[in-house]
Amino acid sequence: MSKTALYPGTFDPITNGHYDIIVRALNLFDRVIVAVADSKNKKPMFTLDERVRMAKAATAGLEHAEVIGFDTLTIELAKEHRAEILIRGLRAVSDFEYELQLGYLNHSLDPDIETVYLMPNLRHAFVSSSIVRNLLSFNGRTDHLLPPQVETIIREMDSCTLR
Repeated sequence: MSKTALYPGTFDPITNGHYDIIVRALNLFDRVIVAVADSKNKKPMFTLDERVRMAKAATAGLEHAEVIGFDTLTIELAKEHRAEILIRGLRAVSDFEYELQLGYLNHSLDPDIETVYLMPNLRHAFVSSSIVRNLLSFNGRTDHLLPPQVETIIREMDSCTLR
């Protein structure tokens, strides 16, 4: 039986840590849907279209990975795409409490959808989108934190604060 996992997030932007989680999830599940949330309440640096474009570029070489944008409840999206698993990344103990609450909430909305927590490789454990955004706002070096395709897209943008 084929297992589909949904990896939701803002991905503002997608980092090497996110990419590592996607690769790990592909080793566990038959199909992984990277679901880029609109997340207007978080006031992302990049538009939804830009973030979807970056995620698609980062995952282009990964068989059985697909990228979509969304602006609904994660559980509703999972049902729509017949995903039985939600993937959540944990970098540190500080992530755990929030992620656990989110997992319990999602379970209360649909007990048939499981949440699986994956940790990135230790070399990516400190990487977060907020750290990357901070560096980008100062035109700092991010090539060691982002997939090369994402770094290229960002550096070529006219709308970003990088010019």
